[in-house]
Amino acid sequence: MNNMPPLAERMRPKQLDDYAGQKHLVGPGAVLRKAIEGGNLPSMIFWGPPGVGKTTLAYIISQTLDRPFFSLSAINSGVKDVREVIEKASALRVSGQNLPVLFIDEIHRFSKSQQDSLLGAVERGIITLIGATTENPSFEVISALLSRSQVYVLQPLAEDDLLGLLETARTTDEVLSQKNITIKETEALLRLSGGDARKLLNIFELLIYAFDGEEIIITNEAVLQHVQQNMALYDKAGEQHYDIISAFIKSMRGSDPNGAVYWLARMIIGGEDPLFIARRMLILAAEDIGNANPNALLLAQSCFNAVSAIGMPESQLILSQTAIYLATSAKSNSATTAIGAAMELVRQTVDLPVPLHLRNAPTKLMKNMGYGKEYKYAHSYEGNFTDLDFLPEAIKGTKLYNPGNNQKEAESKEKLKKLWGDRYKY
Repeated sequence: MNNMPPLAERMRPKQLDDYAGQKHLVGPGAVLRKAIEGGNLPSMIFWGPPGVGKTTLAYIISQTLDRPFFSLSAINSGVKDVREVIEKASALRVSGQNLPVLFIDEIHRFSKSQQDSLLGAVERGIITLIGATTENPSFEVISALLSRSQVYVLQPLAEDDLLGLLETARTTDEVLSQKNITIKETEALLRLSGGDARKLLNIFELLIYAFDGEEIIITNEAVLQHVQQNMALYDKAGEQHYDIISAFIKSMRGSDPNGAVYWLARMIIGGEDPLFIARRMLILAAEDIGNANPNALLLAQSCFNAVSAIGMPESQLILSQTAIYLATSAKSNSATTAIGAAMELVRQTVDLPVPLHLRNAPTKLMKNMGYGKEYKYAHSYEGNFTDLDFLPEAIKGTKLYNPGNNQKEAESKEKLKKLWGDRYKY
């Protein structure tokens, strides 16, 4: 087994007639099949969930039309890689070969500049671009590239398609066909795969090699016993997605940079959206660091902006730097607890009136009613401070902000004591 490609790779179909699912695109008389058979192939975007055959379909198209096939992943490729492929494709065109196909997996992870680098080659007919994405291309692919491409929506595989793949693997694969395999129950296999054909075959292969005896009987119990505890797959849409981002956040909150970069690497390798990671770090900077280190929020915002502009794989360096900085920063949740306490107080006291001295007085009538009369303009007083009530009368003196136990907020606490004395008892 160790010297063999994975089952999912061994089962990858080589021609359209063996391709599972997507009959609305490649079935007899379907729109994409007609385009392939006619040899008039536009650049295109395949939009659909993981494991429905986007990469396989792109490869089958290139082989059917006898086109050179180049493949890049937006997760670990940059503008330099794109340019190198375009140069190779140009050389092939000069030598008289058929128009090459450039397949880019996860094309939505390319930044605007990375997507821009494809435009010239598409316009000049150097390549036929096939991009694959799990995200809505209307939002994730630049309009100039989208207008030059046909978007095809790939549907999740039906249960019959998945069961057909299992049976084909059991009976025709060069390894599995030599084993005594009985598939008695399939519910757990289908549930764990989530409609992803690649994941289904990976689980099936993992399960087969978990049996020691000559006879292999696949039941729901066997699947749950042997597979669930051994799967190391990262499911961006499933429970593990939430478990790993939780571990990442808690590692930074707990000041462990090693844990932070480990869980970050798990997400990057698993294909997690880097903007999702950057967004969560931005939240953590305010929620768990706050005024203990105000620069943390600035760095997290810069990280988010940089990731938006640069894309992967370079953004992994920015994500790593920011995660380590946040993990090693001083921590405070005083801003979180302050707004929480304030919102609870608002819910309890409902609509308390704004004190007259804090109200705006744009009309003469309002001024006559005392609006703004007792207001003291802080900048007119020494130290830009004056002793004034800023809460409604019914809750005057309520303390909502409690400075955290850190150097930065200790300074703030001393300043508040000096300004307010015993009013808030800081």
